[in-house]
Amino acid sequence: MKHKTLGERIRRLEAIEAIGQVVGQYARGADRRNDPEIMGPLFLDDAVWEAEGFGRCEGRDAIIAHLARIGAEQIVWSLHYMVTPLVTLEENLTRARCRWYLWELAQFAGEGGQPASHWIGGWYDSVLCWSGEAWRFRHVVLDLRLVHRHGESWSPLSR
Repeated sequence: MKHKTLGERIRRLEAIEAIGQVVGQYARGADRRNDPEIMGPLFLDDAVWEAEGFGRCEGRDAIIAHLARIGAEQIVWSLHYMVTPLVTLEENLTRARCRWYLWELAQFAGEGGQPASHWIGGWYDSVLCWSGEAWRFRHVVLDLRLVHRHGESWSPLSR
């Protein structure tokens, strides 16, 4: 896609960089047990978040409460690697699609209080919108392809 002016080209690059920062902040919040103070500002009021096996939520407040519950009860430690964000901007620079790979080291709450180490892999597919002050998620879908307990044979999820 060609843009006529340097200003248009710079605005596109700035939008792509800002969206990458949203993805990075999402990882940071996730690694802090889905900290609501970090995660909350990343979503629009009417956003949707979904991941098979972890549920689907509509609305920022519901998403933040659900993610915080996952961080408190299910995934008690994590290290997210958000890899290769691919951003596609709409022409008017108010809406974008961003896809990226997830590689995650995690500990799930285990029986008897012993956490169980897991590998998690998949990819995210998201839609973000410019809110007038920042880029925010409108819809986030996590497509998990691997949820594997460390020390066991690989068991990729097939679809």
